[in-house]
Amino acid sequence: MSHTTDPLAALSFRRADAGDVTEFVRLRDAAARWQRARGIQQWRPGELGPEHFRARLREGELWLATLGPTGPTVGAWELWWEDVAAWGEQPPVAGYVHRLVVDRRTAPPGAGRHLLAVAERRVLAHGRTLCRLDCLADNARLRAYYEGAGYAVVGEQAAKNGDGGRSYGVTLLEKRLTAP
Repeated sequence: MSHTTDPLAALSFRRADAGDVTEFVRLRDAAARWQRARGIQQWRPGELGPEHFRARLREGELWLATLGPTGPTVGAWELWWEDVAAWGEQPPVAGYVHRLVVDRRTAPPGAGRHLLAVAERRVLAHGRTLCRLDCLADNARLRAYYEGAGYAVVGEQAAKNGDGGRSYGVTLLEKRLTAP
């Protein structure tokens, strides 16, 4: 009889603090290099430094996933409670996931979707019933990934003012959350 264990079940999650900022910069830059090597122009290495992640700690939440409570980092994400740049002024009914990233050296298959599901549970626990995110309007692969995770396209923002002062078009996606 063979016993298999789900590697995703071994993941641990914790809210990040100021001591984790360097790890967020490392993860983001590694993901940007991976994207660039595949012709995806979503992120640029060096685009977001420690100051960005310190601001996110003050204004939202940063989350880390590790292999077990003390293992290596598997991935991370930012969770915001408003996103005026992409969504405009909105009633407080949603959480906004940004910079969902996995470490391709350590993340087991399916880790990205698992991290997204954990983020969705956090949004629901915060009393909000929608999880929202955006991706570059011309990134069909990422859009398909989110649609495969149950997100629906609800609009386009032609000129989002984003990180580093850049303006770019994004696709807006959301998912209605329900208690398990």
